[in-house]
Amino acid sequence: MKKLYGFSLMIILFDQLIKNGLLFFMSFGQSITIIPNFFSITLVGNTGGAFSILSSSTILLIVISIVFLNLIYFLFIRGKKLSDFDQVTYGILIGGITGNLIDRVVHMQVIDYLDFNIFGYAFPIFNLADIAIVISMFLIIIQVIKGDKNEVSSRGK
Repeated sequence: MKKLYGFSLMIILFDQLIKNGLLFFMSFGQSITIIPNFFSITLVGNTGGAFSILSSSTILLIVISIVFLNLIYFLFIRGKKLSDFDQVTYGILIGGITGNLIDRVVHMQVIDYLDFNIFGYAFPIFNLADIAIVISMFLIIIQVIKGDKNEVSSRGK
Protein backbone atom coordinates (compact mmCIF):
# COMPACT_ATOMS: atom_id res chain seq x y z
CA MET A 1 0.00 0.00 0.00
CA LYS A 2 3.03 2.27 0.19
CA LYS A 3 2.88 2.89 -3.56
CA LEU A 4 -0.81 3.77 -3.39
CA TYR A 5 -0.31 6.34 -0.63
CA GLY A 6 2.93 7.60 -2.17
CA PHE A 7 1.39 8.24 -5.59
CA SER A 8 -1.71 9.83 -4.04
CA LEU A 9 0.37 12.17 -1.93
CA MET A 10 2.69 13.00 -4.85
CA ILE A 11 -0.24 13.95 -7.13
CA ILE A 12 -1.94 16.00 -4.40
CA LEU A 13 1.25 17.88 -3.47
CA PHE A 14 2.29 18.67 -7.08
CA ASP A 15 -1.27 19.62 -8.00
CA GLN A 16 -1.69 21.99 -5.06
CA LEU A 17 1.82 23.41 -5.37
CA ILE A 18 1.24 24.31 -9.04
CA LYS A 19 -2.22 25.76 -8.43
CA ASN A 20 -1.19 27.82 -5.42
CA GLY A 21 1.93 29.05 -7.22
CA LEU A 22 -0.16 30.20 -10.15
CA LEU A 23 -2.70 31.84 -7.82
CA PHE A 24 0.18 33.74 -6.20
CA PHE A 25 1.72 34.98 -9.46
CA MET A 26 -1.29 35.31 -11.77
CA SER A 27 -4.81 36.73 -11.81
CA PHE A 28 -7.89 34.84 -12.98
CA GLY A 29 -8.24 35.23 -16.72
CA GLN A 30 -4.55 36.01 -17.17
CA SER A 31 -2.77 33.95 -19.80
CA ILE A 32 0.90 33.32 -20.52
CA THR A 33 1.73 31.99 -23.97
CA ILE A 34 4.24 29.13 -23.83
CA ILE A 35 4.02 27.90 -27.44
CA PRO A 36 2.18 30.36 -29.74
CA ASN A 37 -1.09 29.02 -31.19
CA PHE A 38 -0.68 25.76 -29.26
CA PHE A 39 -0.15 25.99 -25.48
CA SER A 40 -0.70 28.64 -22.81
CA ILE A 41 -1.00 28.78 -19.06
CA THR A 42 -4.39 30.41 -18.48
CA LEU A 43 -5.68 30.73 -14.93
CA VAL A 44 -9.41 30.05 -14.65
CA GLY A 45 -11.84 28.82 -12.02
CA ASN A 46 -14.34 26.08 -12.81
CA THR A 47 -17.37 25.75 -10.52
CA GLY A 48 -18.49 22.63 -12.38
CA GLY A 49 -17.15 19.20 -13.18
CA ALA A 50 -15.45 18.06 -16.39
CA PHE A 51 -16.32 20.38 -19.31
CA SER A 52 -18.09 22.60 -16.72
CA ILE A 53 -20.89 20.04 -16.28
CA LEU A 54 -23.01 20.91 -13.22
CA SER A 55 -21.65 24.47 -13.10
CA SER A 56 -22.25 26.22 -9.79
CA SER A 57 -22.99 22.89 -8.07
CA THR A 58 -19.92 22.98 -5.84
CA ILE A 59 -21.53 21.38 -2.79
CA LEU A 60 -22.99 18.54 -4.90
CA LEU A 61 -19.57 17.98 -6.53
CA ILE A 62 -17.89 17.92 -3.10
CA VAL A 63 -20.37 15.25 -1.97
CA ILE A 64 -19.89 13.25 -5.19
CA SER A 65 -16.09 13.38 -4.75
CA ILE A 66 -16.31 12.15 -1.17
CA VAL A 67 -18.75 9.37 -2.16
CA PHE A 68 -16.42 8.23 -4.98
CA LEU A 69 -13.35 8.28 -2.71
CA ASN A 70 -15.24 6.08 -0.24
CA LEU A 71 -16.50 3.74 -2.97
CA ILE A 72 -12.98 3.33 -4.35
CA TYR A 73 -11.64 2.56 -0.89
CA PHE A 74 -14.38 0.17 0.25
CA LEU A 75 -14.90 -1.64 -3.08
CA PHE A 76 -11.39 -1.83 -4.50
CA ILE A 77 -8.79 -1.22 -1.80
CA ARG A 78 -9.84 -2.19 1.74
CA GLY A 79 -8.85 -5.72 2.64
CA LYS A 80 -7.36 -6.43 -0.79
CA LYS A 81 -3.81 -7.38 -1.69
CA LEU A 82 -3.25 -5.01 -4.58
CA SER A 83 -0.63 -5.50 -7.27
CA ASP A 84 1.91 -2.73 -7.80
CA PHE A 85 0.00 -1.75 -10.97
CA ASP A 86 -3.28 -1.44 -9.02
CA GLN A 87 -1.62 0.53 -6.21
CA VAL A 88 -0.19 3.04 -8.69
CA THR A 89 -3.49 3.24 -10.60
CA TYR A 90 -5.65 3.82 -7.52
CA GLY A 91 -3.03 6.13 -6.02
CA ILE A 92 -3.12 8.35 -9.11
CA LEU A 93 -6.94 8.30 -9.15
CA ILE A 94 -7.28 9.16 -5.46
CA GLY A 95 -4.65 11.90 -5.81
CA GLY A 96 -6.49 13.47 -8.74
CA ILE A 97 -9.91 13.36 -7.09
CA THR A 98 -8.49 14.73 -3.83
CA GLY A 99 -6.58 17.54 -5.60
CA ASN A 100 -9.77 18.86 -7.17
CA LEU A 101 -11.74 18.22 -3.97
CA ILE A 102 -9.32 20.42 -2.02
CA ASP A 103 -9.90 23.21 -4.57
CA ARG A 104 -13.66 22.91 -4.23
CA VAL A 105 -13.50 23.05 -0.43
CA VAL A 106 -10.90 25.85 -0.21
CA HIS A 107 -11.77 27.99 -3.27
CA MET A 108 -15.35 26.86 -4.03
CA GLN A 109 -14.10 26.09 -7.56
CA VAL A 110 -11.44 24.02 -9.27
CA ILE A 111 -8.35 25.91 -10.42
CA ASP A 112 -7.55 25.08 -14.07
CA TYR A 113 -4.58 26.34 -16.08
CA LEU A 114 -3.48 24.04 -18.94
CA ASP A 115 -4.79 25.67 -22.11
CA PHE A 116 -4.26 23.87 -25.45
CA ASN A 117 -5.30 24.95 -28.93
CA ILE A 118 -4.83 22.17 -31.48
CA PHE A 119 -5.62 22.81 -35.15
CA GLY A 120 -7.84 25.74 -34.15
CA TYR A 121 -9.79 23.82 -31.50
CA ALA A 122 -9.49 25.38 -28.05
CA PHE A 123 -9.73 22.47 -25.62
CA PRO A 124 -11.39 23.08 -22.24
CA ILE A 125 -8.75 24.28 -19.79
CA PHE A 126 -7.72 21.61 -17.29
CA ASN A 127 -5.14 20.82 -14.58
CA LEU A 128 -2.77 18.13 -13.25
CA ALA A 129 -5.50 16.51 -11.11
CA ASP A 130 -7.65 16.11 -14.22
CA ILE A 131 -4.73 14.46 -16.05
CA ALA A 132 -4.25 12.08 -13.12
CA ILE A 133 -7.92 11.08 -13.17
CA VAL A 134 -7.92 10.46 -16.94
CA ILE A 135 -4.65 8.47 -16.86
CA SER A 136 -5.90 6.32 -13.98
CA MET A 137 -9.14 5.60 -15.82
CA PHE A 138 -7.18 4.46 -18.90
CA LEU A 139 -5.05 2.24 -16.65
CA ILE A 140 -8.19 0.73 -15.10
CA ILE A 141 -9.63 0.06 -18.57
CA ILE A 142 -6.36 -1.60 -19.62
CA GLN A 143 -6.41 -3.76 -16.49
CA VAL A 144 -10.05 -4.77 -17.07
CA ILE A 145 -9.35 -5.70 -20.70
CA LYS A 146 -6.16 -7.51 -19.72
CA GLY A 147 -8.02 -9.32 -16.93
CA ASP A 148 -10.83 -10.36 -19.29
CA LYS A 149 -8.31 -11.76 -21.78
CA ASN A 150 -6.58 -13.69 -18.98
CA GLU A 151 -9.93 -15.13 -17.83
CA VAL A 152 -10.85 -16.18 -21.39
CA SER A 153 -7.46 -17.84 -22.01
CA SER A 154 -7.55 -19.65 -18.66
CA ARG A 155 -11.11 -20.92 -19.35
CA GLY A 156 -10.02 -22.20 -22.74
CA LYS A 157 -7.40 -24.51 -21.20
